[in-house]
Amino acid sequence: MKTEEPDYLKNLWSENRQLQGEAFLAVMAEVRNPVDWAYDVWDEAVEQLGHKDNHNRAIAAQLLCGLAKSDPKNRLKRDFALLFAVTSDERFVTARHCLQALWKVGVVGKGQRKMLVTALEDWFVRCTEHKNCPLIRYDICESLRKVYDATGDDTIKDLALRLIATEVDDKYRKKYLTLWLTKSNR
Repeated sequence: MKTEEPDYLKNLWSENRQLQGEAFLAVMAEVRNPVDWAYDVWDEAVEQLGHKDNHNRAIAAQLLCGLAKSDPKNRLKRDFALLFAVTSDERFVTARHCLQALWKVGVVGKGQRKMLVTALEDWFVRCTEHKNCPLIRYDICESLRKVYDATGDDTIKDLALRLIATEVDDKYRKKYLTLWLTKSNR
């Protein structure tokens, strides 16, 4: 028997920031584990990725990342390009929220991991002209680290270290490496 969609989901897209924030926190707590209502909200979340309000775009991106573990039909494969596009959002804070949540996609399965890692590698290479390139690259390295920690997939570590080695600025290269060399992250 299917459980009913939680009531607070209706407030995710509210213009009342307090209601929206409370709903977001409740939903993020729920999606730490698989949920059976993922497809009840999936299409609306995908639609919200293009909403005029950057709060809605950020919430939608983070929600879809959280729902990745609740996606046995693999809809994420169909919608991944729309989700990943938010990493280039006009509002950098929105882009960062998405980028920092994407690692959750990479821990679901090998297909999702390959899709994510390919996109992250491409973005690492392409973001050089972006004014926030160091932050983007740091977030990419951190996402790769989280995927590695959750999966133990050595190809992720190898890729991250190869990407970091391409950084021409010593200061940033060292900063990215801290994600891979500190004991607290092992």
